[in-house]
Amino acid sequence: MKRRIGLVDLCTSHPENWVPILRELGFEVTACWDSGETRPPGFAREFAQRFQIPRAVEDPREMLEQIDIAIIHSTNWDKHVPLARPFVEAGIPVLIDKPTVGNLRDANQLLAWAKEGRRITGGSNLRFAGEVRAYLAEPAAERGTPHTVFAGCGVDDFNYGIHAYALAAGLLGPGLRSVRYLGASAQKHIQLTWRDGRRAFLSIGKLAAWLPFYFTVVTEKAVRQVVIDAGKLYRSFLQTVMPYLAGAVAEPPVPLEALLEPELAALAARVSWQHGGIEVFLTDLRLDDPGYDGLQFAEEYRRARL
Repeated sequence: MKRRIGLVDLCTSHPENWVPILRELGFEVTACWDSGETRPPGFAREFAQRFQIPRAVEDPREMLEQIDIAIIHSTNWDKHVPLARPFVEAGIPVLIDKPTVGNLRDANQLLAWAKEGRRITGGSNLRFAGEVRAYLAEPAAERGTPHTVFAGCGVDDFNYGIHAYALAAGLLGPGLRSVRYLGASAQKHIQLTWRDGRRAFLSIGKLAAWLPFYFTVVTEKAVRQVVIDAGKLYRSFLQTVMPYLAGAVAEPPVPLEALLEPELAALAARVSWQHGGIEVFLTDLRLDDPGYDGLQFAEEYRRARL
């Protein structure tokens, strides 16, 4: 029996790109809902007709009896936890598109749900990019052990910038300790330090032109430079995370605590550049820090569409 998927918000281009892949992977998309935060009135009905989805609902909770997996695509990341809550409480696995959260409070809520055994995953597609997985699959005796990574992309500091953090985390693994803002030239430069001393350096932020996702990884034996093929990202991501959400495998591709490290690092980077480049430990993040403003970003995203 095919697992039924509900799309919760349709803010970005991801839903229309993911639906065909999800169907090819053996899933059935049965319902969708849109908040209207970045789309015009009636968009969910139009989307459902275009992609032959049986139901466009007026309230996401209408999906609770109709789906087996919820995918949250809201541009406003501050809505991710509230939108996920009814599905999590109903025992429905949830995939949350990037950035997963924009503040520490929401990160802690997701972690609390995960400790209860709820199936939650998501984040940046770059965490599971085929190029990253292929590199790590090479024998360590030949490629060496990564000790320094340089990664970057354009567009903005967080909604797109999170991809650079995810690339670094994918290559160096969990254990991120602290973050420091180093300054800026055309983009912001961020240093990430792992507990064992390994480091990543990121270049993120708005530029006049779009940049591809890229990384350089340095080991004791070699240097590798890679530009990511963006056309393969969605499939690689969904092939990796959907078996866990469908219950086909018991463990997530990355434990949620590790999966959230890129978002926490981005929160720490924000604190660092607001305070003159101080080193900010992930353990020093504060619950009263508002983090990145999801509503403001959603409004900017909507205006950019007009």
